[in-house]
Amino acid sequence: MSGSLSITSATADPALLDLPWHLPLEAWPSETIAALPKGISRHLVRFAHLSGHVVAIKETTAEMARGEYEMLRALQRLEIPCVEPVAVITNRTDADGDELKPVLVTRHLRFSLPYRALFSQTLRPDTATRLTDALAVLLVRLHIVGFFWGDVSLSNTLFRRDAGAFAAYLVDAETGKLYERGLSNGQRENDLEIARVNIAGELLDLEAGGRVADELDPVRISNGIVDAYRNLWSELTGSESFASTERWRIAQRVQRLNDLGFDIEELAIRTDDSGTKVRIQPKVVDAGHHQRRLLRLTGLDAGENQARRLLNDLDSYRAAYRKQDLDEEMVAHEWLLRVFEPVVRAIPVELRRKLEPAEVFHELLEHRWFLAQRAGRDVPLAESLTSYVSEVLRHRRDEATVIGPPTEAITSALPVVAPDTAEIATVDPDDEGDWRLKV
Repeated sequence: MSGSLSITSATADPALLDLPWHLPLEAWPSETIAALPKGISRHLVRFAHLSGHVVAIKETTAEMARGEYEMLRALQRLEIPCVEPVAVITNRTDADGDELKPVLVTRHLRFSLPYRALFSQTLRPDTATRLTDALAVLLVRLHIVGFFWGDVSLSNTLFRRDAGAFAAYLVDAETGKLYERGLSNGQRENDLEIARVNIAGELLDLEAGGRVADELDPVRISNGIVDAYRNLWSELTGSESFASTERWRIAQRVQRLNDLGFDIEELAIRTDDSGTKVRIQPKVVDAGHHQRRLLRLTGLDAGENQARRLLNDLDSYRAAYRKQDLDEEMVAHEWLLRVFEPVVRAIPVELRRKLEPAEVFHELLEHRWFLAQRAGRDVPLAESLTSYVSEVLRHRRDEATVIGPPTEAITSALPVVAPDTAEIATVDPDDEGDWRLKV
């Protein structure tokens, strides 16, 4: 390796020096490369193992690599869902001293997949709609902070499962620009039109390859992102007027935004000269309302929909044991110890790379509901867990990419309990006993 190699990184990782930078990316040895599904890219992109994680390495120009690295760092500071920039590597040369292309290194997002890897045979209309809805939410968040993407597409996005929906993460920012004064309507519409055209093209490409269901209409799906975007943008930024006697609508507007997963940092409220009309408008809107509440109460870092689902189960636990009047953080800690963590520990070690813990818990609750509907009775959580592991989780493919334990907080595993030994999850409001899985 030439001594002129230049590494720009915010977090120094000595393991970066161990990668074969003296070789063209396409010639890297197989023991270095991680075999993961990739999206479509105009540049050569490969995945590699680094310090127990997986990183994506993209060959590009030095100027574009540095620009995208800084842009991703800026988006992270703004708490925008995107991949984490690791380093820019320049001044690469091979053994003969010939120049090699600079690269951008980003950390691969755990449990995320490109859109083409989210379906095994054919893409169904409901899956395509959920993908475009997730992309619409991401685009709104980007536009709120003044980011013009310039290349909106499914291919430039990674998706993570989020309690039955998807959460979208920006993975390619090389065409993006941040505007401190925000975006004009024209810039937003331009990004929206780019999204519509690109998504239609991507879905038509899948259709030509016979990889979409017969009833899927690529044009209708791509037009759907426009509707989803405009509805969400209007709810988050639009003004609302009402009679001064209907001041309860202020709280209602805030609640609607919270239900969408957004917090209001500032709310402009104005009355007219006669005092008969009130006009409200959100000024600064921040996403992750349920994520932050769950993190504050339990320390769990989950997706927005996952957080909403876990909080609903926490609220049900409080109601079942008549703990609504007790300190919320104390009850949340109890729920974490007695409900969530025992479920995670009961997942067999060999299946823990299938889904992240919060998604497993969500799917377990869904599975328990279906079992109860089928049986016409309440089904204990332990019985549901045994059924879920054998009937659902065991047949899923692995979606984790981190090498090592999928969670650092929980290291021991409990065997899945058999239905005839399950003693928990029948809720007796008069019982102050243990909610935990018992073996």
